[in-house]
Amino acid sequence: MTNPQTPIVRPGGRIGILGGGQLARMISLAATQLGVKTHVFSDTDASPVANCAQITVAQYDDQSALEKFASQVDVITYEFENVPASTLEILATTGVPISPGQRALATAQDRLIEKDFIRSIGASTAPYATVNDAPSLRAALNKIGTPAILKTRRFGYDGKGQVRFEADQKITERIIEDALSDIARAPAILEGFVPFEREFSIIGARNPHGQTAFFEPAVNEHRSGILHTSTLPANLPSKTVRQGESIVERMLTALDYVGVIGVEFFELGSGEIVVNEFAPRVHNSGHWTQDAAACSQFEQHVRAICGWPLGDTTRFADVQMINLIGDDVNAWHDYVGVPNNVLHLYGKTDARPGRKMGHVNRLDFS
Repeated sequence: MTNPQTPIVRPGGRIGILGGGQLARMISLAATQLGVKTHVFSDTDASPVANCAQITVAQYDDQSALEKFASQVDVITYEFENVPASTLEILATTGVPISPGQRALATAQDRLIEKDFIRSIGASTAPYATVNDAPSLRAALNKIGTPAILKTRRFGYDGKGQVRFEADQKITERIIEDALSDIARAPAILEGFVPFEREFSIIGARNPHGQTAFFEPAVNEHRSGILHTSTLPANLPSKTVRQGESIVERMLTALDYVGVIGVEFFELGSGEIVVNEFAPRVHNSGHWTQDAAACSQFEQHVRAICGWPLGDTTRFADVQMINLIGDDVNAWHDYVGVPNNVLHLYGKTDARPGRKMGHVNRLDFS
C-alpha cells in the first residue's frame, strides 16, 4: 500500500482520461479547480471535452498512440465502461497506474460476470440466467418466468441492447427468434423483474490508501430506460442506507478499487435491497453533487485517483437533478433564469433522441 502521505499526482500533474464525453468534460473541469491538468484519449475529435483538456485523437487499438499518451500522464482513468480490454492491456505495459483497475472494468463490462460478483460478496440481485441461443432462452424463460428482460452481456447502456417480455405475453418460437435477432444474437442474460418500491443509487469512492467515502443516496426515475431525475433527500430508512453503504464498501474492497463508483439498487416492499448494477466511474445519478455537496463526485474522483484525501460529502441543500435528453435541451432558457436552478450543458451540437445533452440541478434551501 502506498504511503498515505505520498500522492500519486501532485498539483501541476496530469490525469489521462479514456473517452471524451461529458463525464470526461466534468472530470477535467474539477481537475482544473485542483490545479491538475487532463489529457483525453478519444476516437473522435467531436468531443464535449474539446475545450477543457488536451486531446489525442486515435483509435483505441493504436498501440503507438496509446503508449505516447501514457508517457505524458501520471495516472489513467476512463469515463465509460466500453473501453476495449486490449486498450487497457497495452496501457498496463507502460507502468502508468490505471484507476479504477482492470478487474473492476472487466467485471462491469459483462452483465453475467457482474451478477456473479455481486452475489459473491453476499448481496442480492434479480434472478438471472445465461442465454446463448434459442434453447437457452426458452430454458431461461421457463426458469425465471415473465415479466423479464433480455440484455446483451456486453456493450448495452441506456436501454440499448435489451428486449422486454411482458407478464401476459405469449412466448412463441417467433417471439424468441425475434428477440435474439433484436440483440444481434449476442451472448446475453435474462433477468427477472423484481417488485421494487423505488430505485436508488449510492455514489462511493475509495483512494489507494483504503480511505472510503459515500454520498447520500438519490432516488432515481427513468424514462425509456434513461435516467430522468435523481432526487434528494431520498428519505430512505437509515437501516437501508447502512445496508447499501456496506455493499458498496464490500465491492470497493473486493475489487481493490480506486476512484468513484456508482451503484444502483432496488428497494423492495419488504425492506430488502437488491443490487441492479454498478458503474466503475462517475455516474449520472451523482451529478447533483456538483451544486449541492461540499465536494462533487468529479472532484472526489480526481482526489481518489491522485491519491489525495477524499473530500467532504456533506449535502447542504435539497436537490433534484433533471437530465436534458435530446430536444429537451432546446428549453435551456426556461431553466437558466430560474433562481436556484443550475444549468449544465455539455456542448453537444446534435440533439438526437435519447442523447444526453445536459442537466439541471434544482436546489431548495428551505
